[in-house]
Amino acid sequence: MSILVNKDSKVVVQGITGSEGTFHATQMLAYGTNIVAGVTPGKGGQTALDGKVPVFNSVEDAKKETGADVSIIFVPPPFAAESVLEASDAGIETVVCITEGIPVQDMITVKKVVDANGTRLVGPNCPGIITVDECKLGIMPGFITKKGSIGVVSKSGTLTYEAIGQLVDVGLGQTTAIGIGGDPIIGTTMRDLLEMFENDSETEGVVIIGEIGGQMEIEAAYWARDNMSKPVVGFIAGQTAPPGRRMGHAGAIVSGGDDTAEAKMRILKECGIDVCESVAEIGDKMLNALKK
Repeated sequence: MSILVNKDSKVVVQGITGSEGTFHATQMLAYGTNIVAGVTPGKGGQTALDGKVPVFNSVEDAKKETGADVSIIFVPPPFAAESVLEASDAGIETVVCITEGIPVQDMITVKKVVDANGTRLVGPNCPGIITVDECKLGIMPGFITKKGSIGVVSKSGTLTYEAIGQLVDVGLGQTTAIGIGGDPIIGTTMRDLLEMFENDSETEGVVIIGEIGGQMEIEAAYWARDNMSKPVVGFIAGQTAPPGRRMGHAGAIVSGGDDTAEAKMRILKECGIDVCESVAEIGDKMLNALKK
């Protein structure tokens, strides 16, 4: 099994005729992702990816003609929020937004609408999702993954890749890896994904990679303490970050209290999560956790 997407997911690519959309959709298709449609307003009736994918003017048209149930968005920041809303209003079940730089005010509106519509949003400002050997949505390199039993959830794209590499190095593969994004307002949280992985029969353990700022990792830790039967290994980035200064992601800013790396690591440990001091420990920590 897997979570969120699989080989049967019918994917529509919003912004498929742009340079980013074309480049990454080509790689997604090569990985085996079931891309059934693309959307670029004004280019309906054309084809993309060397004639392999029909292009529609709207997500509504694409869904009606192809039955698409998953969307991935490669649309510039000024138009990306509207693209998420379009997919949600068209009844797309899962929407992955790669776009970085969407204004927070726009995301406040988006969050209200997708929640009301029951749409599962991943992102924005994220690398996407890979269900290994089945479906790749976004910019994550598929060749670094290995089919297996570990779920990966990360705020950081680069650290997602590093975690996968550490797991593969010790012989552990992945079920699904998700980059959730590091913006102040995102769709799907770590707690949401822990619950999905807990309910996935093929996932035997989960790696979570968080960072300074916000309460998401703490909420996930408390949920895991009370509900997870599977081992969880965690890492918190930003251990040397100074208070009050944004580090990388828009949401990675420490205001004091329990949003520092030190405080989050302490709370994760108190909740029974195996915490890594360094990313290099992830593979060995998970291997040992599975043996307990």
